[in-house]
Amino acid sequence: MKIAIYHNDLTKSQGIVNHLKQAIAERGLILDNQNPDVVISVGGDGTLLGAFHHYIDLPQEVRFVGLHTGHLGFYTDWLGSEVPELVDSLVHDSGQKVAYPILQMQTQHQDGSIKTYLALNEATVKQPVGTLVADICLGSQTFELFRGDGVAVSTPTGSTAYNKANGGAVLHPDLAAIQMSEIASINNRVFRTLGSPLIVPRGQTIRVKPRSNRFLITCDQLEIVAKNVVSVEFQVADKQVYFASYRHLDFWKRVQNAFIRGN
Repeated sequence: MKIAIYHNDLTKSQGIVNHLKQAIAERGLILDNQNPDVVISVGGDGTLLGAFHHYIDLPQEVRFVGLHTGHLGFYTDWLGSEVPELVDSLVHDSGQKVAYPILQMQTQHQDGSIKTYLALNEATVKQPVGTLVADICLGSQTFELFRGDGVAVSTPTGSTAYNKANGGAVLHPDLAAIQMSEIASINNRVFRTLGSPLIVPRGQTIRVKPRSNRFLITCDQLEIVAKNVVSVEFQVADKQVYFASYRHLDFWKRVQNAFIRGN
């Protein structure tokens, strides 16, 4: 089995990476950062997002493992002190995995071209200065005219991040759906939106059509220049992300650890 290691630049992470490399070599596993079967992310949840975007477009199916250098994160099951246990799980790997839905975002440009992006957590359309005015379409029908700071569209696993801060619901990843939450929407006697999160299943789309060209698009940690973008469409991606489930925590246990009990 081929193993890739993706890590941040912190000194603590580098020490864990060195220990991990030594343990992998001693157990006869192969380090391959180009075409891995399993990607180990060493850092935090942000590092794992970086690993996802670095490897998600490989033609073969890749499984991810999160090793956290501090407290356990939302996507990370292992601590830096548990390198021997993690490597032992790799040695006895039988292909076990858990799949999560991810988000597909497509930007349509004035020249008719379309660019496609994938997100593990969320994507946003925001107005850095002033008010975003945009038509929100569900499928082929216009649903509402939005005014506010912007909208966030999240995956089920990403529903615990920006979406939750916006008052959105926490979705279990067994639900192949995406959720749009409003960012500081304007609602009064003149301007009106639904004012609640919108959840749409696989096969349906949310399209945001800003009425100006001065807006910002994000896709996880990526910022996208919105020049000449006329609309942004979101849907559940055909592709999924896979995690090696050596001891993958139950989703609600993760939510409880993150927001109720702590680690």
